[in-house]
This record gives sequence, C-alpha cells and structure tokens, in this order.
Amino acid sequence: MAISPMALDSLDLARWQFGITTVYHFILVPLTIGLSPLVALMETLWRRTGNKQWLVATKFFGKILLINFALGVATGIVQEFQFGMNWSEYSRFVGNIFGAPLAFEALLAFFMESVFLGLWIFGWDRLSPRLHNLCMWAVAAGTNFSAFFILTANSWMQHPVGAVVNPKTGRAELDGVSGFLKLLSNELVWATVLHVISSALLVAAAVVMGVSVWWMVKAAQAKQDFEARELWRRVARFGAITMVAAGLVTAGTGHMQGQLVAEYQPAKMAAAEGLCHTESGAPFTVAAFGDCKNNEDGMVRFISVPGVYSFMATNDFNAKITGLKEAGDTYAKQYGTTDARGNTVDYSPNIMVNFWSFRLMIGLGMASMGLGALALWLTRSDRLISRPVLGKAALATMWLPFIACSFGWIFREMGRQPWVIVPNLSDPVSQVYMLTADGVSSVVSSGTVLASMVIFTLLYAALGVVWFVLLRRYIREGVRTPVPDKSGTSEQTNQDGKGTDSDDDSVDSSEAAPALSFAY
Repeated sequence: MAISPMALDSLDLARWQFGITTVYHFILVPLTIGLSPLVALMETLWRRTGNKQWLVATKFFGKILLINFALGVATGIVQEFQFGMNWSEYSRFVGNIFGAPLAFEALLAFFMESVFLGLWIFGWDRLSPRLHNLCMWAVAAGTNFSAFFILTANSWMQHPVGAVVNPKTGRAELDGVSGFLKLLSNELVWATVLHVISSALLVAAAVVMGVSVWWMVKAAQAKQDFEARELWRRVARFGAITMVAAGLVTAGTGHMQGQLVAEYQPAKMAAAEGLCHTESGAPFTVAAFGDCKNNEDGMVRFISVPGVYSFMATNDFNAKITGLKEAGDTYAKQYGTTDARGNTVDYSPNIMVNFWSFRLMIGLGMASMGLGALALWLTRSDRLISRPVLGKAALATMWLPFIACSFGWIFREMGRQPWVIVPNLSDPVSQVYMLTADGVSSVVSSGTVLASMVIFTLLYAALGVVWFVLLRRYIREGVRTPVPDKSGTSEQTNQDGKGTDSDDDSVDSSEAAPALSFAY
C-alpha cells in the first residue's frame, strides 16, 4: 500500500531525524569533553603525590572514557552525512563558511585527540610517566578544540558574522581573512564554548561522584575501610568539588549567553518566558501554559516574580524586553511574510517547548550542583557515606546533568525556528540568512527520509544499549585497590575482600597487566 505524500512532510521528518541524532550524540559528547581533563588531572595527582589510589582511579575512569569516546564517534559521523542527505540546500548555501570550522575540527582536533588517546592506551609500559600523562592532557585539549570548532559553526548559524552573499552564485562566502577572524571571534562563540565546557565538566564530575559514592557505600558496608576512605571518598570529593565549581561557571556563562540571545534572537528569549508582548520589568514565571496566537496573550501563568526576566536579559530589573509579537513584526518588516514558495511564515517558535526546556535546563543543572555540595557536606571531616539508599541515589541522580544538557540543546535549536540561519538584525545588508524550509533537500522524498530516520534511530537505540551495558558492566566490576599490610608491603584487595600479596610495593596488578587490559 502506497503512503500518501500528503501524510508525510520531508521538512518535518528531516528535522526530527537531525534532532534525534543530535540528542543521541550529545548524551555522549559532554562526558568525553569533561572526563578527559578529569582523567588527566587524576593521573597528574598520582604523579605528583605518589598515591596509588589516584592511579587506580585514573585507569578506572579512563576505561569509561574509552567506551564513551568510541560510541561518540559512531554517532557523530551520521550528523555529517545528514548535511548532504537531508540538508543539501543548506549545505550548498553555506558550504564555503560552514566547511572551514568543520575541517579544522576533523583535521586538527579529532586527529589530535585520536592519536594521543592511542598513545595513552598503548603507552603505559612504553612511555615515561610524565610523557604518558601529557598524552592524556593532549586528548583533553583535542576534545575541547573539537568542541570549539563545532560550536563556532553552530554559533555562526545563530548569529552570522564575517560573511557576504555572492550575487553571481547566490551562496554565502567568508569575507576574506577578516571574515574568518570574525567567525572565530564571534562573541556568541566564546559564551557558548565556556558554557558547554563547564556543563560538560558538570556531567563528567557527576559520573565520577555518583560512581564513587556508590562504591564507597559498598566498601563501607563490606568493612573495607581503607578502600572506602582512601580511594572512593577521595575521588567522590574530587568529583563533588568539580561539580560545584563547574555548576557556578555554568550558571555565570549561561547568564552571559542568555543576554546575547536576548539581543540577537529576541523571539527565542520571548518564547522562553512566554512573553507575548513587549514589557518593562518583565517577570520570570515558574510555570505557564498556553500560547500567543492571534496577537493575544493566551498564557496562564503560575508564580511570576516581577523584573527577574528583565534582569536575566539585561542586568536591569526595569528594562524593556521585546515580546513575541514585536519580534515577529520586526522579522516580517525586514524579511517578508512569505517564504520562497509563497507560504506564510510564522516567526514565533514553539512557546511550550522553549518555555519548559529552558526551565528544565536551569532546574536540573542547579540541582546537579546542589548534589555536589551535598556530597561535600556528607563526606566532611573524614566522614564516609555508608547508607545503601544514598549509594543508589548517587547513581540515579548522576543522569541529571545529562538531561539538563539535552534540554539546553533542544532550547538552542528549537528556539531559533523558523530559521536555520538566523539573520543578523544588526547587519541587515548582508542578507545572510535562511529559513529552515529553504534548507531541506528538494530531491529527497519524504519516504526516503522516513526510512533513513527509522534505520538510524534503531541503530542508535542499539548503540545506546551497548553503551549502557558496557558502562554498567565495568562500573559494577570495580577495581583492585592497593592496600598496605602490616609489613609495609602492598596487598591487592578486590571488592569481595580477597587479597593477593606482593613483595614489590611498586607493582600492582593494574600496572603489571598488558597495556589494554584495563579497557576490556
């Protein structure tokens, strides 16, 4: 039976496919970005202090990093393909600009992190401790360079600078070397990069803290006080401190980014607050339902605090904030009311999606930072966390920053609709903008997009299961902890409380094992 073409829309399907791919991918990305510098720091602490517990932690969480990195690469490649498959018109228009940062990401950043990660894996018995540690720091630098170049491309879509439209080809092009420099120095780029990296550290630290607290409880319940105190409490506090620090930086950079978005994309921030009309001293609303259709305020609000939204957008409690109607009127005046096909354009993004994703992003992020502070309080003054319910809660709540990051990206991408390239309101002459409807491939049928979406979604679901199973397996497997015995030699203990004596204090099972043994 043939499917009616009217039943499917290639634009909606292409958006759904890219959205699903992005959410899948960005579950893995922040853990890699944040965990690589944390693993590097753990290894540095081992080198500087000589405490073998840091070596154990390095290899344990390095194992998690490897699993996550491998699956992250597999999910990210498909995103690149979709630019040509589903968004060929967009790629044709911006290829000259968009390709530059992506090329740097692939040829410089990804190559750097892949090569040095390989050296780190195989170099345990072949490189000096210092050089081996530098390899992981190079991996951390590579992952963050990769994030920078990708976010540079994405931020240009949110606020295009340094580009002009070639009247002969009808394509956007970089305005020479100065245009490329403007691309890299876009102030939205730096606010976004700092926000993403700090939130990635929050994600990774939550995993470190959650897993460590869980094992601390198990060790304490098994009367393995040395392991609980010297390994897992130490690492749990390391993760908790990082969570608090990263949470504070995330909140600060998020505030900076929100102010830029309010200036560059007034409709997005108006939708985030459900602000139908321009208002001075605009309030922040905790919960709301409704819409702003027919130029009327149809929002039902619960608990509104006057002036807070104006402060969030401008640092002034009494500032005038642009509403959805006025933002739409500005776009309609400058860019018309119809698209290239003659269809009426609605310049208002989905209010409820943006309203709630904005609040869930903030709420879950703040809750994650609060959990870090709670862990620090519970482990103060050499205290251990020994209640099983707290160990299970630590594992369950370590997913909160993952979810917060996902809602953050939903807000960032859904909030710019109906634009795939948001016009620069301060530079209307450049004419560098594109509606989402104009960026989709014109020669790809809706049935083809649907088929590929189903295939990729199922594939990603399978990879997600593999990722979860591998992480669960290795987390539950635990580690062998070097414990000094009464004679001063080193004794290895596992989670079952069994031990194996070693006459050489400088060698433990984790060090004597083959290079890749900790990765399997």
